[in-house]
Amino acid sequence: MVLFERAPAKINLSLDVLGKREDGFHEVEMIMTTVDLADRIELYDIADGRIEISTDNQYVPNDERNLAYRAALVFKNTYQLHRGVRINIRKNIPVSAGLGGGSSDAAAVLRGLNRMWSVGISEAELIELGSVLGSDVPFCITGYTALGTGHGEKIRTLASPPPCYVVLAKPNIGISTRHIFPKVNTDAISHPQTEAVIQSLAEKDFDKLCHHIGNALEDVTFPLYPEVKQLKDKMLQTGASGAMMSGSGPTIAGLTRHFSKAKRIYNGLRGFCNEVHIVQMLDRR
Repeated sequence: MVLFERAPAKINLSLDVLGKREDGFHEVEMIMTTVDLADRIELYDIADGRIEISTDNQYVPNDERNLAYRAALVFKNTYQLHRGVRINIRKNIPVSAGLGGGSSDAAAVLRGLNRMWSVGISEAELIELGSVLGSDVPFCITGYTALGTGHGEKIRTLASPPPCYVVLAKPNIGISTRHIFPKVNTDAISHPQTEAVIQSLAEKDFDKLCHHIGNALEDVTFPLYPEVKQLKDKMLQTGASGAMMSGSGPTIAGLTRHFSKAKRIYNGLRGFCNEVHIVQMLDRR
């Protein structure tokens, strides 16, 4: 038996870091949504209880270091299942890009195994299971536009964004979240206006949304990787109505109402970095 799941990339519309928690995590407020750039997950049911994983990207591990592998292991152990699974990941989302590719793959495995093995657990239970794997996994379980709080595990669904195009541009570097968060000084960073972004979404006000999007981690990532700031500046110069770094970087997401302008931004950035995509947001409720 084979089962297919899509694992969409996520972008941030707002990301704030409020402080360090006693458990070692940072307290965050993150507004996220998904876009139609997605990995393809293939799940093959095997009888001997093993977990096997393969990918078509040399930078993605094919063993227990892969978050999708750990998702399958947590699922099997939690529900005491003795079947096995072979996971094949066809990567389209850039790696170490701030787009949640690994988290989305893990979420897709949890959703897929729930279906394939007819376990029948609720979305809320899947979110709780995902919270032990990573901060972005609970959001990726649902894929709706949402506010993530705590260390990302508390999810509140928000209004869907106004219609627009998103240009994603990733410079030729990878950035690890674990490298950025320890350097955060919450007294020294600029904090985005989370509530203003939420209100912009509720009002479907594109201009207001573009004015208020923001990412506190830019104050940490930009000094370490000046090319990321240069890319954001270039995105705005070529016509994006608003732009911000997604996650801990290095991908910059630029918003525009019209495809013609998205294409112009795309063409302006192609000589600046190799990985540029024009996408749309998936949450069209």
